[in-house]
Amino acid sequence: MSEVQVVGPGDWRVWRELRLAALAEAPGVFSAKLSEWTGPGDTETRWRAWLTEIPFTVIVWWQGIPAGMAGAFCPAADRVELVAMWVAPVARGHGVGDAVVEAVVRWAGDRRVGLVVNRDNRPAIRLYERHGFADTDLPTDHVGEKRMLRPHDGTRCATGVCARHGRPDTTGDHSLAPGFTGPR
Repeated sequence: MSEVQVVGPGDWRVWRELRLAALAEAPGVFSAKLSEWTGPGDTETRWRAWLTEIPFTVIVWWQGIPAGMAGAFCPAADRVELVAMWVAPVARGHGVGDAVVEAVVRWAGDRRVGLVVNRDNRPAIRLYERHGFADTDLPTDHVGEKRMLRPHDGTRCATGVCARHGRPDTTGDHSLAPGFTGPR
């Protein structure tokens, strides 16, 4: 049984623990590098900023441990980008990845959800395909990656409340702070 927790700046310590584990375990999966987030880059201010700038971040707990994570932001009013997705090796195959993807899809409401995945990561690609994602054949920033997209299902977020702003979502615009183009 897994439990999904939406996290914010006050949860920076558990996010830090999981994100550093992800960067160490799967260095080729993320555009960020472990060395960028350790040493001088390992500051409370920086962790809190990530959790502030990314409007939706979740951790999935499995058997009492933080075992999965992802973030999501809106590069356009009609699209959400799923980022920083990772599941701890001990929790793979136990529904943690499904719980993470389902949480992001629910948050996206009637917006399309896009992501970039390593072409060699067959388990992740199968996970995304199970949730309705398909290859777009669009270019990505790095060789060996593929862009996948899940069309919206025509529904709105169950609560109708913007997870970032905490008020009714009437526009679908969850714009990020000026000059912020997404996570690194």
